[in-house]
Amino acid sequence: MDSSESSHGVHKEDTYFQFHPVPKRAMASFDNLVALANHQERLKEARKMVWRDRGEPAVELNKIWECGEHAGKGGMRAASLAFAIRASFNLVLALIRLRRVRKEYRFTIIRRAIFGEDSFRFAAMLGSFVSIYKFLLNALPILFPTTKSSRKIFSLPTPTTPFDDTSALEMGPLTSIPSPLSATEEVPLAQRRGRLSLTAQAHQVWVRKKTRRWHSVFAGSVAGALAIMFEKNENRTGIAQQLFVRGLQGSYNAFSSKHGIHFPRGEVVVFSVCCAQIMYAFLMAPDTLPRSYTNWITQAGQIPFECVRINKSLVRENSFDIADLDTLIRRDDVTPNNMLQLLALRSTAAAPTPDFGVRYAICPTVHPATDSCAALILPRFFGVFKWMFPVYGALHLIPMILFKRKLFMKNPTGMLLKAGWGTARSSTFLGAFVIIYQSYFCFKHYLHAILTAQKASSPFRLPQSIIDSLISKTSFWYGGLLSGLALLIEEKRRHGELAMYVLPKGLESAWTSAKGHGLVFNTGNHGDSILMAIGMGMVMSTYQNDPHHLSSLVRRVMYQFIGPN
Repeated sequence: MDSSESSHGVHKEDTYFQFHPVPKRAMASFDNLVALANHQERLKEARKMVWRDRGEPAVELNKIWECGEHAGKGGMRAASLAFAIRASFNLVLALIRLRRVRKEYRFTIIRRAIFGEDSFRFAAMLGSFVSIYKFLLNALPILFPTTKSSRKIFSLPTPTTPFDDTSALEMGPLTSIPSPLSATEEVPLAQRRGRLSLTAQAHQVWVRKKTRRWHSVFAGSVAGALAIMFEKNENRTGIAQQLFVRGLQGSYNAFSSKHGIHFPRGEVVVFSVCCAQIMYAFLMAPDTLPRSYTNWITQAGQIPFECVRINKSLVRENSFDIADLDTLIRRDDVTPNNMLQLLALRSTAAAPTPDFGVRYAICPTVHPATDSCAALILPRFFGVFKWMFPVYGALHLIPMILFKRKLFMKNPTGMLLKAGWGTARSSTFLGAFVIIYQSYFCFKHYLHAILTAQKASSPFRLPQSIIDSLISKTSFWYGGLLSGLALLIEEKRRHGELAMYVLPKGLESAWTSAKGHGLVFNTGNHGDSILMAIGMGMVMSTYQNDPHHLSSLVRRVMYQFIGPN
């Protein structure tokens, strides 16, 4: 039959598919797509080695050697990231002042900014901390397995909408997330919790099944005390102070959330009180502040060093060093009117029994180049604004590129404008702070002179004791309290960060003053390590168990360096 059909030209139809030859161009396109996909996958894996994606699950480790391997990899990753961040920040600051440096030294400055000692020390400190912390945190549950039932995990009823894929270590304050309960039910603010993704819930379960709170406290304390040794002696105090106050912040937030405590504008209050202590110490007890910090305040306020010393000596001892006044007199920018007042003050100081009449630095010593106190406000404001603009520009731009890189690449113009606006706002805040305090300084002395000149028979004359309170030591404390209100100019989300910046300096000044009066103990050479251990114990306990009580900046930084475990 086949032969007959074939002879008559009739062919049997195929009942199966035939694969025709694929064109070479199609095969080449397919190979290119596969290569591109593999390349993108490799890039993604390489990026994860440097930058951690949100929602990374906790790693299950069951042996000590696995803990050591995990800790070693995490430490190397943290050291590399720390080196890149510190080198980038140093490079930005170097480029800002590069135009004022001779050309033959510019390459050396850039090389030192990137590969200087500071970058390597910073990398060693963070790398060692992460390694020690990760090893202890994961090894302690193996060495001391938990026998009690796991801690209770609080959770709300599952909402009808899907969870946002956001890790608990990456999300914002939980109290700001809407409750998934029905709209008719009201939940007190202190009792609200955030909606966790499945990954975040798994991490919380891991924390409560595998670890105890003392594990993170112990691991953070030991790692912090050892890691701080890699930094220079002059940098240890500042680092330990900052991490200590971050631990206080997280612990207080957890305590206040648990007990329903809330202070309106609490960050502004903390900032103002700390500024009051700092400005009082700057003028009355500069030895209780680091020398670098007093120099920075003097430079920011654009006031002569000699004025600060004259004011301190007059208030405390009713005398001053004539050499400081001579230095002011020899300045080239002293106005004729101010020169006459400075020379008159010198004649009084040179008398056998000087009677200054006032116990504070007169206005020509504060602003020798300007006769009027009111005329000083705008030039001083713009001077501070211009001086701080590059510094604040780096502080606003670098974190934006590091922590919001996807948004930055998607909308660079908008993000740059946002960084510029934030820089201008921050510079305005510091300029306002300076002119508020200097205006207060001059005004209270001017008011004291007017009230003192009133006749004793005047029915409206205040008692001299009240008038003299305007020039007392305490009056300088109130000036700092008033200047702290300039923080209201800043963006609200930065209030907490700035409060945490000045809190260590205020605490250090108060502690040093108390130690000078014998009210507290002396920590000797181990004070920085002790402070670092206490601070990191609090920080890591909050980070591992209640991460939402830390500030968003600290939480993100910790997550990038440490991860879930």
